[in-house]
Amino acid sequence: MRRPAGSSGGVSVNGGQAARPESADQPVSHRASCVFCAIAAGQAPATIVREWPGALAIRPRGGGVNPGHVLVIPRLHVADAGVDPAVSALTMAAAAELMAEYDNANIITSRGPAATQTVFHLHIHVVPRATGDGLPLPWTPQQQAARTAGGAR
Repeated sequence: MRRPAGSSGGVSVNGGQAARPESADQPVSHRASCVFCAIAAGQAPATIVREWPGALAIRPRGGGVNPGHVLVIPRLHVADAGVDPAVSALTMAAAAELMAEYDNANIITSRGPAATQTVFHLHIHVVPRATGDGLPLPWTPQQQAARTAGGAR
């Protein structure tokens, strides 16, 4: 479900410049095989929470890990945060705007399969948090306690 823009936000990912040539290491305006490109182009369904000129915030298809979980994606196709620092910074600025609405939250992005990236279009998770929400991160004492209790290594 698409909804109208909720904010201008002042974020402009491509700054009105022409798209760069397509390659694995370069941003492009759109990749036909990319679900996030299709969402950004209005060609695939998504629940849009907020839009900026160069980015949009959507709800994860499965609902996310909690009710406030959103993904912030650039309209320009960039595989991950390491490809184009300028696009990454503008996308992060949009995510930070959303994060500022919460007293406690995580911002998370990944680069590459070993880092758990499954969709190769930059996306930043904004995950509101609450004490005892059951979402331990791998480097926290809560995760270590969960591993110990479950017998995992």
